[in-house]
Amino acid sequence: MQHPILQGSAKMTAAMLISGTIGWFVLMSGQGVTNVVFWRCVFGAATLFVVCLALGLFRRDVLSSRFLVLAMLGGVAIVLNWLLLFASYSRASISIATVVYNTQPFMLVAFGVFLFRERITFDKLGWLGLAFAGMLLIVQARGGSAYAAGTDYLAGVALALGAAFLYAIAAVVAKYLKGIPPHLIAFIQVSVGVVLLAPLADFAALPAGGVEWSSLAALGIVHTGLMYVLLYGAIQQLPTSLTGALSFIYPVAAISVDYFAFGHQLQGIQLFGSAAILLAAAGMNLGWSLPRPSKGKCTADPMAADRSEPDAAQAGLVHPQATLPVPVRDRLTGE
Repeated sequence: MQHPILQGSAKMTAAMLISGTIGWFVLMSGQGVTNVVFWRCVFGAATLFVVCLALGLFRRDVLSSRFLVLAMLGGVAIVLNWLLLFASYSRASISIATVVYNTQPFMLVAFGVFLFRERITFDKLGWLGLAFAGMLLIVQARGGSAYAAGTDYLAGVALALGAAFLYAIAAVVAKYLKGIPPHLIAFIQVSVGVVLLAPLADFAALPAGGVEWSSLAALGIVHTGLMYVLLYGAIQQLPTSLTGALSFIYPVAAISVDYFAFGHQLQGIQLFGSAAILLAAAGMNLGWSLPRPSKGKCTADPMAADRSEPDAAQAGLVHPQATLPVPVRDRLTGE
């Protein structure tokens, strides 16, 4: 029993550490955002094609017209999500962009309330308020940031928020793809990215050196193909609470990479705001209860195990950056 847990934990940890380095590879590629996402999709599609072929996933009973339409819609959202997120790195820093991006669980809560009439509990409302307070602190910190100030900083925060919103949309679409192999959905999504961005890619400004090409190849092969295989393998072996807990290795790794590789350190008020957002996201994902003034013992959020806003479990929300939101189990919870 313990062996699968240890094995799954190792896979999950590796997947999150890989995800935490994605910002470094984006900036080191030296390419414009459109080119970076295009080549990520190209290398990712090639890698996932091999994976799907090896797993025998190209079957007629799976490739229905409904599946293809929904997967392509999700692919559009994912590609736009990457464009906004990668653009935010150079404006607000990898650290701030990553933390702001972790607000996407709360956008799923909003979708659940307005689109699916899900009930919002006291705990969820409290964590949402804490995340909003953290966001206000980060926005107010623009003047004190040595890395980016003024409109560029605010634009970076806005881009990361937009990316989180698009990720939530992709998760909603994935809700309707229950039972479809996740590797196949991921392949369709990155293939959509190739078609969508090919007319916009600047082939006259291709990388000149091996370092740049290696960075682009890593984004597709490692950060999309390998990371996704590791992540899905981990989810199958781990209890959902441990999956959610290990997913927070990702923002910690991203902040560490930003500091050691680029010397970008969160300033005082940014640090408090980031901590508030990550604490709120952890509380939401792990179903922590907030203290209540009323009599009686606090109990766990009864909706936390269901994660049905809108079925974040089916959306495969293990972490919100490199993961493509796809259904990974019949009932899977956690971010």
